[in-house]
Amino acid sequence: MQKIEHIGIAVKDLSIAVPLFEKLLNSPCYKTETVKTENAITAFFKTGDSKIELLESTEPGSTIDRFIEKKGEGIHHIAFAVEDILAEMDRLKNEGFVLLSDTPKKGADNKLICFLHPKSTQGVLIELCQEIKQ
Repeated sequence: MQKIEHIGIAVKDLSIAVPLFEKLLNSPCYKTETVKTENAITAFFKTGDSKIELLESTEPGSTIDRFIEKKGEGIHHIAFAVEDILAEMDRLKNEGFVLLSDTPKKGADNKLICFLHPKSTQGVLIELCQEIKQ
């Protein structure tokens, strides 16, 4: 793993959360994007070499919706940048970690993504991210 790519934060309403984080980070939101595979709208902020990703559910019962219903708004996941997501998925699977998908999906911010089940990572949802090369 190369670095922490971003920290994902589940929020109920981006129209409230985005201005709050713009003030908090003293930085504008540089991108919003709908991620259909996750039933979410995302908003991104740069902070140093990492990013903050706010996630709002677009569908009742979606992963983000269920997370907020169960735990409230807050940190949803930590994402790590990887050079080769398939090799990293294979390595982690061989180390005994449980992957939530067998193949990477297209995620936000031009990334291929895969999540590790929090039951295999001390209760923390981990996301692997690889930049999609054009």
